Amino acid sequence: MKKPIYYLPGHGGVLQKGLGAALLARGHEVMGRETVGEFNRLPFGQQVEVIAQDLMNHFAQSDAQVIANSFGAYLFMHAQAQMPPFAGRVLLLSPIVGEFGNGEAQGETHLNFIPPRADLLYEMAKNGTYPVPQNCEFHVGSEDWQSNPANVITLAQMWGVQAHVVPGSGHAIDRAYITQLLDRWLA
Repeated sequence: MKKPIYYLPGHGGVLQKGLGAALLARGHEVMGRETVGEFNRLPFGQQVEVIAQDLMNHFAQSDAQVIANSFGAYLFMHAQAQMPPFAGRVLLLSPIVGEFGNGEAQGETHLNFIPPRADLLYEMAKNGTYPVPQNCEFHVGSEDWQSNPANVITLAQMWGVQAHVVPGSGHAIDRAYITQLLDRWLA
């Protein structure tokens, strides 16, 4: 089996389904935290602390890999905020980077979500105090209202890392794109 990957799925995600299943099918051991059950019942700060401890205790090497999706990416970024810069490689997919909403369109319900510590990532980046992972990239869909592409690009620029916008994709990035991305990123 190949070196384990630390995976953080989106809200309500498990390690062996979706992207986790794709990693397992490629021969990788998948470790991380499922965002359901006991872990999901922890307060946000404790979730972040658990992830930070996982990473510092088991994934502190330069060849370590983290893949995080949606709210899992938000958890990773907050864990990273309290650690030295992650030495391995980090892939953030449809990352939640703070407050988001879908605006108001005629006949549509206005949806809005303000995650815990919504301003922390931008404030730390703006102040130059965020410990940016040494090798990190963002991927977000052009039509993603939960992970606003403009906000993702702004944060990536502040960090000095690459951000890729996937044309025509929403929060669930096109499967073919993800397959090609994994082929490249895991090679």
